[in-house]
Amino acid sequence: MSDRGLLFISGTGTEVGKTAVTAAVAALAVAAGRSVAVLKPGQTGMAPGEAGDCAEVGRLAGPAVTLRELARYPEPLAPDTAARRSGLPALTLNQITLTIKELTASHDLVLVEGAGGLLVRFNEDGLTLADVARAVDGEVLSVVTPGLGTLNATALNAEALRARGLRTPGIVIGSWPASPDLAMRCNLADLPKDAGAPLLGALPAGAVADPTGFAERAAAALAPQLGGRWDAEEFSARWAPEAQSGA
Repeated sequence: MSDRGLLFISGTGTEVGKTAVTAAVAALAVAAGRSVAVLKPGQTGMAPGEAGDCAEVGRLAGPAVTLRELARYPEPLAPDTAARRSGLPALTLNQITLTIKELTASHDLVLVEGAGGLLVRFNEDGLTLADVARAVDGEVLSVVTPGLGTLNATALNAEALRARGLRTPGIVIGSWPASPDLAMRCNLADLPKDAGAPLLGALPAGAVADPTGFAERAAAALAPQLGGRWDAEEFSARWAPEAQSGA
């Protein structure tokens, strides 16, 4: 994790487990005694008063986490499109970076959760999470899916990071099923190759169902770089010995 206490959490698409991973990293940081803030610049698909991603992080990581949401749009669309259709103001780079600077000045760790993927537009000028990360020199942790099709999406995401000079500590599988198929097991070895970065964890499917014990589940699912004790080699040996041997 960045020594500067700032980490962006993006994904290779929607519904890949970004919020769960954000909550897991936050919960482990809180357990380690760090002050933590989570920023969700743009929340879509939620009406005013409904519980969004920030509320989910709070439910799982606890009340000690500072939660901040800058814009909310009712339709489940990309923030740029959702803002335009709703007539509400779109997000700006200055708005987001000023909030990040405010939060980093008062917290040990600030997590910035994107909407969708790295290059989803926040406004009509084409502002993306990648642009924000570049503006504040932030690292980007990418959340990926385990199954068929993930290798191409992961490779494209990694290429976009490299093209913009963005640093990454690694990738995390957002939801690992109880009974993974062959593609998933083989992907444990292939995902780090396509990401050009280490696999730093795999949250078990259903990990977010109950907040009780969530920090312990997070510790078992995330690598030491993210505050946990998960071991990639041990995990691969358990789930994919035949995939690695070619059997």
